[in-house]
Amino acid sequence: MTTSAPVSTASIELQIGGMTCASCANRIERKLNKIGGVTAAVNYATEKATITVPDGYDSAQLIKAVEETGYTATLAVASAESAAETTGGGDDPELHALRVRLIAATALTVPVIAMAMVPALQFNYWQWASLTLAAPVVVWAAWPFHRAAWANLRHGAATMDTLISMGTLSAFLWSLYALFLGTAGAAGMTHPFTFTLAPSHGAANIYLEVAAGVTTFILAGRYFEKRSKRQAGAALRALLELGAKEVSVLRDGTETKIPVDALAVGDQFVVRPGEKIATDGVVVSGSSAVDASMLTGESVPVEVGVGDAVVGATVNAGGRLVVRAGRVGTDTQLAQMARLVEKAQTGKAEVQRLADRISGVFVPIVIGVAVITLGGWLGAGYPVASAFTAAVAVLVIACPCALGLATPTALLVGTGRGAQMGILIKGPEVLESTRKIDTVVLDKTGTVTTGRMTLVEVITAPETDRTELLRLGGAIEDASEHPIAQAIATAARDATGTLPSVEDFANVEGKGVQGVVDGHAVVVGRETLLADWAQHLDPELARAKARAEAEGKTVVAVGWDGQARGIFVIADTVKPTSAQAIAQMREIGLTPVLLTGDNAAVARRIADEVGIDTVIAEVLPEGKVDVITGLQRQGKTVAMVGDGVNDAAALAQADLGLAMGTGTDVAIEASDITLVRGDLRSAVDAIRLSRKTLSTIKTNLFWAFAYNVAAIPVAALGMLNPMLAGAAMAFSSVFVVGNSLRLRGFSSISPQPAEEGNR
Repeated sequence: MTTSAPVSTASIELQIGGMTCASCANRIERKLNKIGGVTAAVNYATEKATITVPDGYDSAQLIKAVEETGYTATLAVASAESAAETTGGGDDPELHALRVRLIAATALTVPVIAMAMVPALQFNYWQWASLTLAAPVVVWAAWPFHRAAWANLRHGAATMDTLISMGTLSAFLWSLYALFLGTAGAAGMTHPFTFTLAPSHGAANIYLEVAAGVTTFILAGRYFEKRSKRQAGAALRALLELGAKEVSVLRDGTETKIPVDALAVGDQFVVRPGEKIATDGVVVSGSSAVDASMLTGESVPVEVGVGDAVVGATVNAGGRLVVRAGRVGTDTQLAQMARLVEKAQTGKAEVQRLADRISGVFVPIVIGVAVITLGGWLGAGYPVASAFTAAVAVLVIACPCALGLATPTALLVGTGRGAQMGILIKGPEVLESTRKIDTVVLDKTGTVTTGRMTLVEVITAPETDRTELLRLGGAIEDASEHPIAQAIATAARDATGTLPSVEDFANVEGKGVQGVVDGHAVVVGRETLLADWAQHLDPELARAKARAEAEGKTVVAVGWDGQARGIFVIADTVKPTSAQAIAQMREIGLTPVLLTGDNAAVARRIADEVGIDTVIAEVLPEGKVDVITGLQRQGKTVAMVGDGVNDAAALAQADLGLAMGTGTDVAIEASDITLVRGDLRSAVDAIRLSRKTLSTIKTNLFWAFAYNVAAIPVAALGMLNPMLAGAAMAFSSVFVVGNSLRLRGFSSISPQPAEEGNR
């Protein structure tokens, strides 16, 4: 129906089942987009379709359209929390079914291959034992490939599934013909080691080991890929688990413990030091420092007092707070971030499998050659049986035995070598992402820097001893729970040894602390606190304080006995290897960008220290996603390196996400690669290793197909000897495995001393 008024739209999300490759996703997407008023995007990695439709549109029509394409569809769960549970929780039925097929196929295939390749095992009627074992593999275990091939055929497409189904069925049907109608079923039949080329009518040759072996190899690759894909929902689960589970609510002046889900807007709840803030709200009583680094990226704890807003899942690092709940449930910032992560994962570009792309061309060619072979033999006056034998031989020799090993072996060796180096690669789709990476966006806190507050400078007034300043100031700060105070106390203890005890310690709300140490009345905190005691910074200290604050550092003043004695400068320090890592990134053609939620002065100082030109600072989590998207719109292929909750959505949105293993579970789950050591140089090694592994896979695929192409003319001439075919297939497989094993020699471009390998 057409109307002149603007049409309001709604978004529907479908969970798609049965997809085996990226071309499946493309086919479903094309089918949905042909429906009037519908705009669809189908993601192979997350197995979801995001569809924009007019308001009131019946989702049953969309589900029917997907089912007509040969796949299953159900309405996806609405909430991020439910999505997380559905996507990653428990044992997935589809993954379980695939695992059962793989285990059964492996158990049945091993003896079939052994009997076919080792003449000593070929007892009387061994061929019938092979048929008994291979039949369930080809018919039942390979059923997903046959089903996908049929769906492809109905839509005029060819993928890896088509090649697998065509090859295994051809080998199996040929074997049935030879066993029941030929001479292969006779007692004492063997596959001798003969390597001569001679025309054969094929009635004595069986290829059950080819049909069963290829099925098992491909099933193994599909199983490990599916298992990797099923981790997509783990980022959402980890994110939602960050929140508090229980909360102490004030009811009639009494504290009552309730589940956080029962919290309502307007409720007042208590947050003690070290506890997580249950939900977004406003402080109504107390003051403290709140560690919000995981959510905001700010390295310095935020001072909060009455009237200040706080965010759920952040940690109260100081005093007791009473907070009035402002947003609960799906309205909180944490829940919004979960939706951001899910949206970013859903919007990630689909992986175009190399084997599928090649198969799309190779399969029609093989079928064409088989038809030409059949016609040629018939035209030359040969019997129909001989012509059919030669044509089927073409299909059998095209069966992708080495293809089943090309990707899994390179992945196994590449990811194994990566694990040895502290680089965890999640799956094959990650490798394609590294191919065109040209920009690396780096989070600051915990990635380029240590993520910990450290005393970086001690400046004393004239006639004040530095050790005495550290000893007295550190003693006072040691009595405080504030993160900055603890950084000062730790440094003071390291420099002077045991700190003296403190008497009459008091916390001055929002300003600092005071007490008596060794008979001295010591004051530590803001400059205003010292001013309250008529202690003022001299011009030299004032200039040093202004300079440090201009660089984004935190300054704490110290005074005793009526005089300001010096200042402590605290900052998040750069990791020792970060500057070297940035230089290495430039060497391999990457442009580094510093992206942080921290203030511009801090970001610029860090960037200058490590050699980064482009800085984007004071960015909220949703803003980080926008920055990544903006760079992608400019035609850049973006890698993101981060470690915090605030980085999770950006890691998912980036073409390649790399998470520091020292960071949060959420960031690790949302990423494609995890860097165990927390050393930024590992990011360079990860990209280099991924590129090398992808290059190895390409080489493997080339030689796997090259073998098929070289063998097809032999088959077309009717000279396909079973042992010759087996030897050729074995050689191609050995080549693929050997080429993959070369990845074991991959090494870092940076020395990795033992002390840097801290896990």
